[in-house]
Amino acid sequence: MSKITKIEVKEFVKEKLATDRAWAIKGLLKIFENQTLDEQKSKDTIYSNGIGFNGVDGEILSSFALQFQKRKSLSDKQMATLYKMMPKYWNQIIKISDEEQLHSLIQS
Repeated sequence: MSKITKIEVKEFVKEKLATDRAWAIKGLLKIFENQTLDEQKSKDTIYSNGIGFNGVDGEILSSFALQFQKRKSLSDKQMATLYKMMPKYWNQIIKISDEEQLHSLIQS
């Protein structure tokens, strides 16, 4: 089994977040869950702690997460926006993912 580089993992995760509905939504929900409770309630980024959405994305992505939790769906337009925004969160996704599982997905 060949060793997978950090760059390969990064590119794989970024590509999945930009093109795969399940990855983008799961990533959205995981990052939303990692935000502080007051950030979740305000739908905004309050703290600069490296966790959760950035200040620019906080409101819209929080609203997407809350809508998905409630209705289990996002519109095609919302998904297009999500695909554009989620790749920048690749590092947080890697940190909260199971590394072995990521490696096996990349190799398959």
